[in-house]
Amino acid sequence: MTQEELLAREAIRYTMACYNMAGDRARADEFVTVFTKDGILEAGDTQYQGRDAIHKWMSGWGRPKAGASADAAPAKRGVKFVRHNITTSQIDMTGPDTATGRTYFVVFTDIGPDHCGYYSDTFRKVGDRWLISHRKARQDWRSPESTFGT
Repeated sequence: MTQEELLAREAIRYTMACYNMAGDRARADEFVTVFTKDGILEAGDTQYQGRDAIHKWMSGWGRPKAGASADAAPAKRGVKFVRHNITTSQIDMTGPDTATGRTYFVVFTDIGPDHCGYYSDTFRKVGDRWLISHRKARQDWRSPESTFGT
């Protein structure tokens, strides 16, 4: 593995962290910046293509309730907090400016463990940033009390 590949992998991990931090806080403007302009987000049976469509979807989650901390979860979910935790992650370089990845996640909300699954990603380097060009979010398990629904 080259030093360039190591740096690319770390930049990709940073992109994944930014995705979860912005998503958990319902910060749509920040959330879309981790996607390429033509990026695709698949969640369940739904697909959103392009930053505008992804922004509209994320904006639908609502904003934190008045008086809530900046890290609070969106009010629409009816929870005080949401935390996506990424765990095992395998990143494979497919070219000098492209990579794929598979990363496990577990989500905690007010109820404790809420759901878990994995992200299947394609990344592309744009300028000096590694961005998500295609993300499939798959659920492997969810609590019957999940705040995220089906």
